[in-house]
Amino acid sequence: MKKLGFLFLIISSTLFGQNNVKVDLSSPNSTIYTHLYFLQPDSYEPEKAAATIYGYKGKKAEDIAIKLKKILDGKGLRVDFTKVPTNKMYSDTVNYKIGHKYVLFPYQMPDIYVEKIGKNWYYSSETISKVDKLYNEVFPWYTEKLQNVIPKFGHYFFFKIELWQYLGLVVLLIISVFLFYVLRKIVFYSLKKFQFWIIHKSNDSINNALKKLTRPIVLLLISWVIIKLLPSLQLNLDVNTFLFLAINIMITVFWIYVFLKLVQVVMSIYADFAASTHNKLDDQLVPILHNFLTGVVIFLGILKLLTLFGVEPTAVIAGASIGGIAVALASQDTVKNLIGTIMIFVDKPFHIGDWIEAGEVVGTVETVGFRSTTVRASDTSVYQIPNSTLSEMVVNNKGLRTYRRYTTNLGLRYDTPPELIEAFVVGLRKIIELHPATRNDAFNVEFIGFGDSALLILVNLYFIALDWNKEQASKHSLHISILKLAKELGVEFAFPSSTIMIEQFPDKNSLNPKYNINKSSIDKIINNIKKQE
Repeated sequence: MKKLGFLFLIISSTLFGQNNVKVDLSSPNSTIYTHLYFLQPDSYEPEKAAATIYGYKGKKAEDIAIKLKKILDGKGLRVDFTKVPTNKMYSDTVNYKIGHKYVLFPYQMPDIYVEKIGKNWYYSSETISKVDKLYNEVFPWYTEKLQNVIPKFGHYFFFKIELWQYLGLVVLLIISVFLFYVLRKIVFYSLKKFQFWIIHKSNDSINNALKKLTRPIVLLLISWVIIKLLPSLQLNLDVNTFLFLAINIMITVFWIYVFLKLVQVVMSIYADFAASTHNKLDDQLVPILHNFLTGVVIFLGILKLLTLFGVEPTAVIAGASIGGIAVALASQDTVKNLIGTIMIFVDKPFHIGDWIEAGEVVGTVETVGFRSTTVRASDTSVYQIPNSTLSEMVVNNKGLRTYRRYTTNLGLRYDTPPELIEAFVVGLRKIIELHPATRNDAFNVEFIGFGDSALLILVNLYFIALDWNKEQASKHSLHISILKLAKELGVEFAFPSSTIMIEQFPDKNSLNPKYNINKSSIDKIINNIKKQE
């Protein structure tokens, strides 16, 4: 008996509480609650809900109030009264709206809002003037006619959904499947035409990317059709809220997929362009840009998904900004390296494959990444230089040289006759002129002075080959030619030495070499110098 009495008390309290709900227009919260409460099935009093409509009375005001609720229900928009302000003098200071206004759903339905008129809050005159237009946009023209042709048994409920609504969902599914197969060919053909119109060429990589891009675009189009047709089934608010949330999540995921595939298509086109250029640095930019754009798409997609679950977009943006600042402060070196990477790609101080000198590091540039640049030295060791450091260093890019300069001094013995020195210089000049890897219009071969142990011959020239390996091979062939010339002329190279003059002993031969300074012999040797193959 005690339990029955307690149950009776609860039921009585509930009924009493319901009967005590009165029309209250003192704040945005009370006005919206009055409107929606008196249009619920268990508390249906449209004449009281019509009190929230300013400037209209009677049947007209009731029709407007009913249509407003149907619009919200049809879009699956549930009012969270914990977020609706109860302040009688509420003013929107965030969006800087003039006057005392409150928009129920500023992003989904910005035209529906309440405003303070006199001492009370009502649905705005702008909202009332647009009710019919909004109603026609939400519900297709055949919605009312559809209700008239449904037999009585079609209105039986099963899990809050009527039988005819189940049938409507099945029909909507069949239409979606049909549209998928039809639109897939149309969209792919349109993308192919658009892509060919832009770059006038195609390949397997781009075609595969376009095929993957076609499916999410088709699904987005079908989702748009479903959103347009779904309100015509007039499902209750709970079902609509669930379905629209699911559809909006699917649409967001589809958009993420579309932009990811769009990034792939753009990067495929850019990769083809980069491969056709002489500069190899833009080839290295392809994976960096791909990873960066992919990260941006995923990040923005996650922010959009958060807004679908009730998080305010302003709060999401503010959180992202604060989080970005926190991440930036916590990883200053990473941010500096990223900025250094951008500066390297903008300024292009070197290309992939260039031989550079950067501080103590000398070698060939192999890769340029988000954080660092890889340089391989001549001994095959690898250096990882942070891009922030590299962007601030003095970089000597020997890969941009027009020619490779080569300078050396050849030391001849002090007892070399002047005639042979002159012949040796003339022979060196001819060797350089005929060498295939040297500039024959810019070189110097001169007798420049007297060293401690040798007569100095300056050899200054430029190799045409910019590759380091080819330069060494060119030096090799040049040095061999010089040694052959010296051997044929009988010229000897000096080395650090000291000469002690002593009185010669009887029957002892001099250690000084015997030079052949016959002019005809010298001319014959010079004339025999030929161009190397």
